[in-house]
Amino acid sequence: MLLIYSSKTSARLQYICKYIFSETFGVSYSITTNESGFESYEGPKISYSKLNFKDAYHIQPHTLLFETGIVPQKTESTYENESVTFFHTSGGDHSFDILAASFYLMSRYEEYLPYTSDMYGRYAHENSLAHKAGFLHVPLINLWLNRFQVSLASCFPVLKFRSQNFKFLPSYDIDIAWSYREKGIVRNAAGFLKSPSVVRFKTLFGGHKDPYDSYEYLHTLHIENSLSPHYFFLVAKQTGTYDKNILPRNKAMQELITEHANKYNLGLHPSWKSNDAFSILQNEKNKLEEISGRNISTSRQHYIKFHLPATYQNLIKCGITDDYSMGYGSINGFRASVATSYMWYDLAEEKSTILRIHPFCFMDANCLYEQKLTPAESYNELLHFYQICRKVNGTLITIFHNNFLGTDKKFSGWKELYEKFIRQLQQ
Repeated sequence: MLLIYSSKTSARLQYICKYIFSETFGVSYSITTNESGFESYEGPKISYSKLNFKDAYHIQPHTLLFETGIVPQKTESTYENESVTFFHTSGGDHSFDILAASFYLMSRYEEYLPYTSDMYGRYAHENSLAHKAGFLHVPLINLWLNRFQVSLASCFPVLKFRSQNFKFLPSYDIDIAWSYREKGIVRNAAGFLKSPSVVRFKTLFGGHKDPYDSYEYLHTLHIENSLSPHYFFLVAKQTGTYDKNILPRNKAMQELITEHANKYNLGLHPSWKSNDAFSILQNEKNKLEEISGRNISTSRQHYIKFHLPATYQNLIKCGITDDYSMGYGSINGFRASVATSYMWYDLAEEKSTILRIHPFCFMDANCLYEQKLTPAESYNELLHFYQICRKVNGTLITIFHNNFLGTDKKFSGWKELYEKFIRQLQQ
């Protein structure tokens, strides 16, 4: 067993130790404040204190894990061992406090501080340390922990670490199920007058498949490549500026949801308006459960719009146990600087919660609308995230939308891009 000494303990320290040593390393450990007992312990041990014990790995602590409340932190960063570090300390075996730095990034500490919102009222990625210090494109915590594990293994050969394997989870947000189908006479007539389209006419009256309908194609792709995707459905009861899906009372929409619930993991895509009232969120979850006949315990926010801690607190209250929103709706990258799932720590309540966070790092809409990338450039970016997640034995979670993978000319090249990437995974 690994013994960790600290002059005092805290909920923050207990949380990050559980993530690093138990969840990631698979090592049995215990935290003690007993100085003499720690000094006499003959097994592998870490001193997370100002005291440098003989035969102990020493990490000089930053103050963050022993604080309460939320105040601005000094995060001056430097580049060492091929990665960025901050919360530097001296006199230990580690040049920085890896526990406190990991906690700072995973808890999204900076998102509790005053910040400038983007045009959608979200936390703008430009505010983040990851963007400012240039490590948004890598899962920095995983890189740190891989090197930390090597150091501990060198000091304590008796320690046995869990093997981690790379995983790929394709996920899809269904927020506009069809381009023309099931939208009714009024919406289609208005759309036709605004932008006359032969495709719209053929879809509605000529028996052609809707250009956003990629469902059969994706099912075949999943079967052929042994993939287990996760689908998130928007079931807003009213349409609006940002909530444009087919209403859940529509029979075809219900059939689409039921069909996917019978084949795949199904989650809620909370509407834009659900951010304004918990009752809307609860009603949408109830509606998706009613239609699908499944218990719904997973979610991803529409437009990746969430605010900490309120959104996550509402998800827990609503019965959601796993959320897939941790990423940006403005740029691809690692918002929490990690490529593995973890339990959410509520800084406002100073406690670990039952909500597990599953970070994503790539979304098609970011490439096209925000980063203005071509399909070829987007493919190269996707390959980068695949390679770095594979390097750290993390989980690559991608977000695609059904409309990107259909036949609409606006998304020309995206279907081929995705299929090429899936084939690449099998090599």
